[in-house]
Amino acid sequence: MTSSFALLLLAAVLIAVGVYLILERSLSRIVLGLANLTNGMNILFLIAGGGAGAAPIVGDSPANEMADPLAQAMMLTAIVIGLATTGFLLAMGYRSWQLNGNDEVQDDLEDRRITRRVERERLDARVEQLMPIEQDAETTHDETEGEREDNELLGSIDPILDRPREQYPTKDSWGVRR
Repeated sequence: MTSSFALLLLAAVLIAVGVYLILERSLSRIVLGLANLTNGMNILFLIAGGGAGAAPIVGDSPANEMADPLAQAMMLTAIVIGLATTGFLLAMGYRSWQLNGNDEVQDDLEDRRITRRVERERLDARVEQLMPIEQDAETTHDETEGEREDNELLGSIDPILDRPREQYPTKDSWGVRR
């Protein structure tokens, strides 16, 4: 059995684009991504089914000349499920557009609460196990640190812009620069 490299490449591109679009926040992009992903998987089923053969009906032709019926059945099932899911998501996107004026998928508040609780538990566990500051500094990563954090403490580096402070002219009580 030989398969076309072009079909494999097409399936890979469709699946990659589908996954990328599914990860977007817009429901219309999610629908397009799901359609691409479904079509990519159908092409993979087509490749897995092997070459063309006789109809898979027992008695019409020898077994070694028949096409694989499993790949055909899986492909038909994937088409039906993809169509139903696409229709559902389109209806949900239309309703979201009617209610909110956009089709952006909102964050789940319960997920945020769970994430905050897990972070709080992680920090509480870290506070309970006291360790020397040298050892704690090796395991801690501060995302707010810039290149010149030592000079920030001295006041010569702007902590917001992470660059040397500019010398601004001062004004007196009348607003005149000195």
